Amino acid sequence: MRPFHLAIPVSNLTVCRKFYREILECEEGRSTEKWVDFNFFGHQLVLHEKLELKSDMILNPVDGHEVPVPHFGVVLAWEQWELLAKRLVSKNIKFIIEPYIRFKGKIGEQATMFFLDPENNALEFKSFKDIDQLFVKD
Repeated sequence: MRPFHLAIPVSNLTVCRKFYREILECEEGRSTEKWVDFNFFGHQLVLHEKLELKSDMILNPVDGHEVPVPHFGVVLAWEQWELLAKRLVSKNIKFIIEPYIRFKGKIGEQATMFFLDPENNALEFKSFKDIDQLFVKD
């Protein structure tokens, strides 16, 4: 699978840069004073400084939780997801949806968690018990 590229606007590049580098432990790539790119779990994430931002979050009910929309993130290997969840808990991340197993015992069983970056961009990290069920319908 090829890596994806995602560019998002942020109003405080310094704070966001620190979050992605120190909290999520993403390796920093190229940058200028107005943008920085990161190795976001094998994908390219670029933060572009934009001083005036308006963000409206919509919540959509899924499996008894209110899922923030829009959001972005990655699908990790099960063990990698577990390690990230433990690290985020240890760093006192405030979760929108705390790490848990969704659709337990069903097709598409997955581990998931949601939290915000410093700019209120919603992030979801998930892992599938059986990665072959990523796109399987019930």
